[in-house]
Amino acid sequence: MSSMNISLPETLKSFVDDQVGQRGYGSGGEYVRDLIRKDQDRQQLRSMLLAGAHSEPAPPADAAYFERLRQQVVRTTQRK
Repeated sequence: MSSMNISLPETLKSFVDDQVGQRGYGSGGEYVRDLIRKDQDRQQLRSMLLAGAHSEPAPPADAAYFERLRQQVVRTTQRK
């Protein structure tokens, strides 16, 4: 694992230290890694939402749709 050193003003360092204590992180680095992972997840979700927003509408999920799903499940389970 590579390392990165960052400088924080005292107010931010105090905030990180408080979060480490309150949320059970082992260190400030662990807290920052968790923040970065959550930001990556947020960006991925945003990309997926935008892709969905720009995609063609799907057929409606009406009663007939769910009946076809039920029939597909029944056929699949009967084969096993």
